[in-house]
Amino acid sequence: MHIALDAMGGDRGSEELVLGAIEAVNDSKLVVSLIGDKKNLESILARHHFNDPERVRVVHTTQVVGMGDSPIDAIRRKPDSSIVVAFDLLRQGKVDSVVSAGNSGATMAAAVRSLGRLPKISRPGIASAFPTLKAPVIMMDVGANVDCRPKHLLQFGVMAAAFSEVIFGVIRPRIGVLSIGEEQGKGNSLVRKTDELFRQTSLNYIGNIEGGDTFLGDVDVIVCDGFVGNVCLKISEGLAEALTGMLRDEIQKSFTAKVGYLLSRNAFSRFKKRIDYAEYGGAPLLGLNGTGIVCHGRSNATAIKNAVFVAAGLIENGLNRRIMELMAEIDLPADSGLESIESSVDRDLSVLSQQSVAESSRE
Repeated sequence: MHIALDAMGGDRGSEELVLGAIEAVNDSKLVVSLIGDKKNLESILARHHFNDPERVRVVHTTQVVGMGDSPIDAIRRKPDSSIVVAFDLLRQGKVDSVVSAGNSGATMAAAVRSLGRLPKISRPGIASAFPTLKAPVIMMDVGANVDCRPKHLLQFGVMAAAFSEVIFGVIRPRIGVLSIGEEQGKGNSLVRKTDELFRQTSLNYIGNIEGGDTFLGDVDVIVCDGFVGNVCLKISEGLAEALTGMLRDEIQKSFTAKVGYLLSRNAFSRFKKRIDYAEYGGAPLLGLNGTGIVCHGRSNATAIKNAVFVAAGLIENGLNRRIMELMAEIDLPADSGLESIESSVDRDLSVLSQQSVAESSRE
């Protein structure tokens, strides 16, 4: 399997991304193409050892999409950027998936432009795995779509349920909508209408859940819009770092605490690994007619390696096929309220998809 890695994105620079690619290749039979400035990437590769040089390749590009660039403008003005070229390679069948730690909005826009969307999917979104007291829970969307309508949240639930099935082996994943109360009728109009839609489907929908339930593990999928999901994601990351820091400070305050830490060091190590985002790799872009992974901007080599493995796993387990099967199974009535006036976001996505079709026809 062949994975394209956007080697110009991320906060840590290309070296960390290249190290992640090397670790992935050393621990598997995958092929990774590094997309970016050839001179820079080859100089980094020359400083590191990897088992099979033939399985680490470089595709030269001359442009870079910055973290502050406007997503849609960036992909239009920078056709030779690493993000755009990576997804064009996927559209052409030269690679099987794309991994990027760069501008997530530009990554989504480039993916939609090159690949288009799966049938019946209006908005691709980002799904993220959270550790809980039990098994990991999937939250979707965590940042791709900040303004949503009920039909989008329903589709997020379907896609996240498919992800839970094929990656974590969950049978009939339990789906909850994030709200300010568990009772039916609680929440804003978006949540209430989304709840009504879910109740018309054959999905294993359990109703609303509150923010405090996120880490209990009593649901397998949590549905929300990208604004709420991204806030949840960032708060969770910040809380994990704060708790680790506070625990470290308390251990340093007394001799007995230091002794206690030494006696339970293995448990602390396992805990740290359990809450480390790097262990989960990246977050998949679900709803695309292809496979893409968005990584945290601060991703280290371990996170990149695991993201490459996640990308391969999604393809091997047929995630997109399962999403389409579930979409066909929900069988909503014709007057379910799924259809409504297109928003500016939907029009942008439609234009990008049409551009992709037009360009494919010319090729």
